[in-house]
Amino acid sequence: MFGMYGLYWDPTYILVIIGAVICMIASSHVNRTYRIYQQVRSNSGLTGAQTAERIVRAYGLNGVTVRHVSGNLTDHYNPSDKTLNLSDAVYASASVAAIAVAAHECGHAIQHQKGYVPLRMRGALVPVANFGSTIAWPMILIGLFINSRSGMLLIQAGILCFSLAVLFQLVTLPVEFDASRRALHVIEDLGIVGHEEMKLSRKVLVAAALTYVAGAASAILQLLRLILLFGGRDDD
Repeated sequence: MFGMYGLYWDPTYILVIIGAVICMIASSHVNRTYRIYQQVRSNSGLTGAQTAERIVRAYGLNGVTVRHVSGNLTDHYNPSDKTLNLSDAVYASASVAAIAVAAHECGHAIQHQKGYVPLRMRGALVPVANFGSTIAWPMILIGLFINSRSGMLLIQAGILCFSLAVLFQLVTLPVEFDASRRALHVIEDLGIVGHEEMKLSRKVLVAAALTYVAGAASAILQLLRLILLFGGRDDD
């Protein structure tokens, strides 16, 4: 019988704690890094928006429009309507950090234009991953209250749904790393930043990439916890 095992403290909670600590460290690092290099004005004087528009023109990203969105580091590229959305801290800022972030989002637009396979895979996984992450825990919790084979099947289905969200996190990694690689190549190719600024831009993008690594690590640890708790259980 499952009882309420897993709802209170058990040794596997250490995995959740480790994941949370990793995410907090990564988030703190990227925010600190961005704040530092947000104070460094680029020699080109281009803002994040101007950088993005220049890249869009230079690389023939037809149909891509640059927009301003509210929030802090809420920058993203939306392939469904081909909009490159830049946050308050990036859109009008001429800092090295803003240029790096804007170029990174342009990297996603270039991926989209070239049909980059991992980006297409991630796009296809979005609805499945959203469904999986939403339904996983309710299925597991309901399964815990059903002391039968049906309860075990429900828990296993919940774990499978959660694994879809983990898969999305893993597919995201090559997409983000590749976008940063393209961004650095683009801003160097177009002469938007100098040699020393390239080093600073790389630091900003590496810090940002670590947040995705941390998110994936946290998700994997949570999945491992679920497997340790329920993976080998039967319907006794």
